[in-house]
Amino acid sequence: MIRELKTFLTVERLGTFVAAGNQIGLTQSAVSAQIRTLEKALGTKLFDRSGRSATLNAAGQRALPMAREIVELYERMATPSADSGYFGELVIGAIATVQTGLLPDALVQLNTQAPTVEAKVVPGVSQTLLNSVDAGEIDLAILIRPPFALPKELSLEVIEREPFVLIAPVQIEGDDALQLLRDSRFVRYDRHSFGGRQVTRFLREQKIETRPGLELDEVDAIVRMVEAGLGVSLVPRAGLWLERAAHIRIVELGALTFYRELALVMRHANRQLPLQRLFRECLAPKRL
Repeated sequence: MIRELKTFLTVERLGTFVAAGNQIGLTQSAVSAQIRTLEKALGTKLFDRSGRSATLNAAGQRALPMAREIVELYERMATPSADSGYFGELVIGAIATVQTGLLPDALVQLNTQAPTVEAKVVPGVSQTLLNSVDAGEIDLAILIRPPFALPKELSLEVIEREPFVLIAPVQIEGDDALQLLRDSRFVRYDRHSFGGRQVTRFLREQKIETRPGLELDEVDAIVRMVEAGLGVSLVPRAGLWLERAAHIRIVELGALTFYRELALVMRHANRQLPLQRLFRECLAPKRL
């Protein structure tokens, strides 16, 4: 019944059976079958269905916190105590720059100290990973610190601060970052992402109206677009572009520098579990 409870939590979070199926790798009919099984076991309907949407009814609202508690307890039962060795699986969510940045070294440390543990890395953008931690679908995530308060069930620790810089094609001259932003086409860091919201706030504070260019979320892809001469951009110092000779100019923001903060997020109830504690240690003392 744990599987059905997890599916129930995913449907509640995403709002439709189709979206839940896409998230957990099931067809809509399979999701419906699991929910019917759960409703039959409980003797009550849990959702009001209208078209494609699925909204919790009164019974579903009552069951929701208990379902979360049961899933959390089950996951804790499957975790070894500190003195019995490490085994099992650790599911780690990570944004793209973390996968190519600090995560590999941390996984080397994890493999050394817990060779029987299998680490599974789940890629995603920060908002998606945050939702997955909240729903108990992944154990923890390294993502951009959200610009809003988290639910009280979640724990957040900042592990790194990455300064934003302006990057420009080599053929564009000038060292005045604000003037370059006013005069050049702008390759925008997706304004709906956590990091992109910081860029939007910076531009608003500096009263800069940028020239239309293009918009995307991956930092390394943004750098490549700037290399191709498509405009200037504001990006954090993070990603594979720092490890190669990127054909761009970097203009520091000086006193106007703002930062993207990377954070480790997990459920409060899981912070002291052995594998989670070990992974935090593997991120290196200088970060936590």
